[in-house]
Amino acid sequence: MPVRPVVLYPDPRLKQQCAAVNDITDSIRNSANDLLETMNAGPPRTVGIAAPQIGAMDRIVIVDSSRNPKYQGSHGLLILVNPVITSFEGQQTFREGCLSLPDYTANISRHWSVTIDALSLDGRTVHFDAEGFEAVVLQHEIDHIDGILFLDRVANIKTDLFHRRKR
Repeated sequence: MPVRPVVLYPDPRLKQQCAAVNDITDSIRNSANDLLETMNAGPPRTVGIAAPQIGAMDRIVIVDSSRNPKYQGSHGLLILVNPVITSFEGQQTFREGCLSLPDYTANISRHWSVTIDALSLDGRTVHFDAEGFEAVVLQHEIDHIDGILFLDRVANIKTDLFHRRKR
């Protein structure tokens, strides 16, 4: 499957809510594979990507917080179709970045723990809890399929938005 170009802000597709996936078809599996290949080709420690970031307007996200060695406690690679946060607890503030906004990071307030319901690529129902860094990544990617960017969650542009340091 091919690596696709990452859709960059201000592309209007990033602000569109994705329609629910009704059937796990070959087209959906292909989109998920393209997402994974694109994430694998991204910068080191890329931990998540959502379908709109490659121009596919499906409710598919991929998360693998274990790719960042600074954070422990992960479910490993998650390929989720129609993910929904069904419950949440607590608060935490995290510095977030995004493949679609490569020049910026921001301090974002998110829930400490979340419960997720989704489908796997084989159509099985998936239900799990996540906390800490993994919960942040899941919330970030689910925001993407709802047309929400981390910029939309910045509390104060002057104090919480930063130009990313060039490496």
